[in-house]
Amino acid sequence: MTLNFPELSLVVLVGASGSGKSTFAKKWFRPSEIVSSDAIRLMLSNDENTQGISEDAFELLHLIIAKRLKRGLLTVVDATNVNSQYRKQLIALAREYHVLPVAVILNMSDRVCQDRNKARTDRDLAPRIIKSQMAALKSGIHKIREEGFRRHFEFRTPELIDSVTEIVREKLYNDLKHEEGPFDIIGDIHGCYDELCTLLTNLGHTVDKEAHRITATNGRKIVFLGDLVDRGPASPAVLKLVMQATSEKLALCVPGNHDIKLLKYLNGKNVQLQHGLERTVAQLEGADPVWIESLKVFLDGLVSHYVLAQGNLVVAHAGLREDMQGRGSGAVREFCLYGETTGETDEFGLPVRYNWAANYNGKAAVVYGHTPVVRPEWFNNTMDIDTGCVFGGSLTALRYPEKELVSVPALQEYATPGRPMRETMNELSLQQEHDNILDINDVIGKQLIETRLMKKISIREGNAASALEVMSRWAINPKWLIYLPPTMSPTATSSLPDYLEHPAEAFKYFKNEGVNKVVCEEKHMGSRAVVIVCKDSEVVRKRFGIREDSIGIIYTRTGRVFFDDETIEQAFLQKIADIITERGGWEVYNTDWFCLDCELMPWNLKAQALLRNQYGATGAAGRYAMQGAVASLEQAATNPAALPLLREYRERKVMIDQFARAYRQYCWDVNGLEDYQLAPFHMLATEGKTYFDQDHEWHMEALATFAGGEGNPVIATKYKVVDLDDEAAVLDATAWWLSMTEKGGEGMVVKPYHFITMNEKFFVQPAVKVRGREYLRIIYGPEYTLERNLTRLKERGLSTKRIMAQKEFALGVEALERFVGNSPLTKVHQCVFGVLAMESEAVDPRL
Repeated sequence: MTLNFPELSLVVLVGASGSGKSTFAKKWFRPSEIVSSDAIRLMLSNDENTQGISEDAFELLHLIIAKRLKRGLLTVVDATNVNSQYRKQLIALAREYHVLPVAVILNMSDRVCQDRNKARTDRDLAPRIIKSQMAALKSGIHKIREEGFRRHFEFRTPELIDSVTEIVREKLYNDLKHEEGPFDIIGDIHGCYDELCTLLTNLGHTVDKEAHRITATNGRKIVFLGDLVDRGPASPAVLKLVMQATSEKLALCVPGNHDIKLLKYLNGKNVQLQHGLERTVAQLEGADPVWIESLKVFLDGLVSHYVLAQGNLVVAHAGLREDMQGRGSGAVREFCLYGETTGETDEFGLPVRYNWAANYNGKAAVVYGHTPVVRPEWFNNTMDIDTGCVFGGSLTALRYPEKELVSVPALQEYATPGRPMRETMNELSLQQEHDNILDINDVIGKQLIETRLMKKISIREGNAASALEVMSRWAINPKWLIYLPPTMSPTATSSLPDYLEHPAEAFKYFKNEGVNKVVCEEKHMGSRAVVIVCKDSEVVRKRFGIREDSIGIIYTRTGRVFFDDETIEQAFLQKIADIITERGGWEVYNTDWFCLDCELMPWNLKAQALLRNQYGATGAAGRYAMQGAVASLEQAATNPAALPLLREYRERKVMIDQFARAYRQYCWDVNGLEDYQLAPFHMLATEGKTYFDQDHEWHMEALATFAGGEGNPVIATKYKVVDLDDEAAVLDATAWWLSMTEKGGEGMVVKPYHFITMNEKFFVQPAVKVRGREYLRIIYGPEYTLERNLTRLKERGLSTKRIMAQKEFALGVEALERFVGNSPLTKVHQCVFGVLAMESEAVDPRL
């Protein structure tokens, strides 16, 4: 015998003590799936026979069941469950979590149960207790089905139980996660057959309009969101086409409330002929009775919703909350048909509905209809694509995963809407209006952030609090914060005696990680800056939801404003926008905004206080002290014992001068916009696209097209592509680095050729910096090259810094991909806050 169970169900074992419930459970289910009342008694009292704690035991039993069902885990209840009131509590739990309850009844004879209990050494139940349990079972067994169990299996003999050879866990009808698409999802049709045929044709499908058939779907699966009928001119034609397409597996269809009302009418139920049903009934007059029967079967077999594309897409007529997705209950079906209602009616006499999408925070995109809107738009990863074709609007399809909308206008207004269609596109979108107030719960406390590059990144509670403080006190308007760049690890300590860092170690690292080709980029003498530049202020309002007269922003790698003077900032951004316009950038990339990762020069533009209070003060004090010390030692040089000390202080005086020259090279006078320079090195994103799939050479060449020319602040970044198997190329890149750094340059950044490079275990460091010998005086102090100091510094550890760099890189990529994919700002900020939180980790800031 084979038993079939829903894959997600609450399995309730019913039977007196000794009937074989625990044996059955252990044979067919995992230990983790079984919740046993005896085991809980043992846990609470060290004795599973203790009956005085039953109230506590069952309270804990129900709690464990609830937690498992909430997580979508099949759960088996191993208790007697012979009393109907206990079973009703379990059925209520199943309904609360929208799980199908199944009863397995072990209705053994009194003799079997008594004999088994006598043979047990772990328990001594009085015969009267077993008789009482069996009496309770037999008095209510005939009502099991009425109690709400969707399936039940009854066994009356041990032999019948032994005949079970397999338990098959059936997927729920709504579980089509294996269906990957691509999909064309079509909103409410309401009998608009001509518009449907035009839309299908525009989508690339082949339609025989006269025969009501789809003959080819261009490799895409069509999904109909219900409300096929009522109000429109040709409901039977729509039904015939959809029935044919679904029967031939060319399409899926979920039911709408109008479709189910039609089914009730066809089944002879007492329904009112209104809201368009009267037109459908009239159109069905004289229809073939055989076809009417097939129509009833079709409508009755429609599944409330579908979970598609590995769980990333949910389709339902009126939408669906996250906790109901992939589950089965009357409440789920009701929600899918009607949405979430308050029980009240509005001034038009129609049900008042909760805006469930406003609180939606699920991973899956939910595409639905039911409530007509003028224009569809993404809102908290949901989209309503009912654009009111029957009311003179349009019939709309969403192409998934492309997320492209395709619409055809209604040929005429066939009906008048019961309430005005909802206008969703004002100055700001629904999503932008909703994102005006951010929820602190999305970014505070311990966080587990899922990213494409790293499965889960953990953010500690204390670090999250630090990030929130930075954001609340110093950050720019959070709607601009769509990306923060990662920290960068230096190369491993050099084995050469006079160097702390050297390109050889960077090349060795990437070679060991299986990377054979790298890009070496000049490290500019400036500050890291993220630049968002838009075509005009209208783009700022439309895409970023910011009502201000600006065309973009420049911010630091910790989300702070770069320019204190907004007038200067906007003038500088306008120069960049003018260059993009002049060189056709808006058209080439089909965008009206760019997000760029850059270096902004000069360094003193952002580091005046640092220069004045730290570097300048150190240099001045060092020169003054060394001059006096050397002068005194020179006077004492007649004493041979003073000569070693004189040589040491002369060397230290030279180091102080080298330190001053090192930081001075980063500074020049800024008298106006013409003194600013911008060196972009990553084209991060444009409208609808990120560029993490492009190699670094592509980025360098693409950005170089905006560089050069009189009055242009954009400069190109010098770089070399190095084949690590080519010794000459490696030597050439090393010589290039030496040449730059000997002239006072900061050094270079070595990156794997591809923006994201995975090895067998992980993705490798996105970049490794190799700083010059003289530049490092700024970081480690004037005298770091003294042998005793250099020896100590070479013991530095990089593991924490490298892990941080990888995590922050993954979070940055995820944030920008979410923004480009139109995710809610809360989802974007989860990653941005994560980067800031990682920055509060205790790591040597000199690395």
